[in-house]
Amino acid sequence: MTFAYEITLAAWNLLEQSAVYILLGLLVGGLLKIFLSPDYVARHLGKGKIASVFKAALLGIPIPLCSCGVLPAAAQLKKQGANNGATTAFLISTPESGVDSIALSWALLDPIMTVARPVAAFFSAFIAGLMENLFFYREGVAEPLQPLKILASLASVCQDTCCADQGGKKTGPWSVFKDGMRYAVTDIWGDIAGWFFIGIVVAAFITVLVPDDLIARHLGGGIGSMLLMLVVSIPMYICATASTPIAAALIIKGVSPGTALVFLLTGPATNITNLVVINKILGKKGALLYLVSLSVISVLCGLVLDALYFSLSISAAATIGTATEVLPNWLMLGATCLLLLFSVYPLQRWLFRLRSVPA
Repeated sequence: MTFAYEITLAAWNLLEQSAVYILLGLLVGGLLKIFLSPDYVARHLGKGKIASVFKAALLGIPIPLCSCGVLPAAAQLKKQGANNGATTAFLISTPESGVDSIALSWALLDPIMTVARPVAAFFSAFIAGLMENLFFYREGVAEPLQPLKILASLASVCQDTCCADQGGKKTGPWSVFKDGMRYAVTDIWGDIAGWFFIGIVVAAFITVLVPDDLIARHLGGGIGSMLLMLVVSIPMYICATASTPIAAALIIKGVSPGTALVFLLTGPATNITNLVVINKILGKKGALLYLVSLSVISVLCGLVLDALYFSLSISAAATIGTATEVLPNWLMLGATCLLLLFSVYPLQRWLFRLRSVPA
């Protein structure tokens, strides 16, 4: 009973620390759906070896798509004219980051990790995409397909239908806003809710069960621990949001921030299923370059981050989760209850999809 209580308490504490920032991330994700035009995006990712990669890497940072959801998005971008480098950059930066995971990083990690994570995601995506274009550049050619369905444009909605009635359905600004929020709760949160709660539970088990000296001895820092983390995280299926509480628990147990960053970068951007699909999108050589570039850059970013903490004489374990100390308990509890309410339907759908997968 004591063991179950400790696990439950650790999971609840992590959930309370996360809830406010998860809701904030979902709000921003819904607004992105409203304001970002996919047609504009596609027009800017087809030409140029450098500019298109830069734009694609930057574009992917705030978009809250998981490692599975980014695949059809990237395939559609490719078919709409994005070159291989831009597609690679989008494939890497999008699952590695996102407004939801950035907000959660602020809650569970610390300010340095919160900034380092999207910066490293952009850098790894940009360099990998640039390498792709240097070796396999071919100007993107758009295919006559339907527009991207991932995001919607408020500009086009307002231009055609704002404050108008089509078939008795109101499409004014308030309706568009509600659609964006509905998208955030049902689609964005629906894609990651199940994995997020798995991440919370895994983090709780690590917090309660794993001895500090065991992890510190093998993953305490240096290139060896980062290479070991690569081996563990590359085949793993985990989204950026779910990886955050696990990274926080590992750092508290003694994992170096740089090693945790390697996990946060490679875990969401790679897994066996993704690599098979990426092989079809980019080709065998492109997929191999994708994996090698991401691995090398992630380790380099991890080494730089460890050096930064060392130079500032900051202990990452001592600063983890300090951002939530400024939040009142009533706000954290209310946000947790609201998040759990929002999670009922997504979790039902997620469990149904798991049961539907053939063995």
